[in-house]
Amino acid sequence: MELKDLFEAIVDGKLEMAVAVTKGAVSDGIQPDEIITDYMIKAMEEIGKQFEEGRVFVPNLLMSARAMKGALDILRPLLRGRQDMYVGKIVIGTVKGDLHDIGKNLVASMFEGCGFEVINLGVDVSSDKFIKTVAESHADIMCMSALLTTTMNYMKVVIEDLKKAGLYGKVKVMVGGAPITASFARSIGADGYTSNANAAVVMAKQLIGVN
Repeated sequence: MELKDLFEAIVDGKLEMAVAVTKGAVSDGIQPDEIITDYMIKAMEEIGKQFEEGRVFVPNLLMSARAMKGALDILRPLLRGRQDMYVGKIVIGTVKGDLHDIGKNLVASMFEGCGFEVINLGVDVSSDKFIKTVAESHADIMCMSALLTTTMNYMKVVIEDLKKAGLYGKVKVMVGGAPITASFARSIGADGYTSNANAAVVMAKQLIGVN
């Protein structure tokens, strides 16, 4: 197998092949940054582009994200302490009272696949946990997800607490989820809203000024 097979494996959502090619590349002494930058990130950008164009759908994104994560798990131990490997740091979670995580996990996987360091807080995340993690990690972006109209307003609570903690403006805030709209995002003081995982990556890069 050659490294170009890794690109194809991720685009096609083939986990076993992605893992096998990555293990082979590591054994051959190829640097993790080359594997990630030249093949993994480009593959996730390609599947994202195909999604935007309507050529693939959410199940395809999930399979590609799974293949990418399998490959990334091989490389992660080699990246410890290499902050220069990441384009930015993101804290992400589903807000308090909401237990939905499929969409949030897909977005987190897309972020990872496109070069971000991601701290995934899971579901039912309190304002205190968001604020504490952002402060301790010095995150560039905080992402909140909600799938219920009954929990989406908690996003405003988190942003208000962010202001009280003196972190508002220091960390960019992105929101998303089925009931969320761009106007709602603006009304609560978020910096950005996107409706899908690929658009989230594009916006995150714009918010912190990276290509």
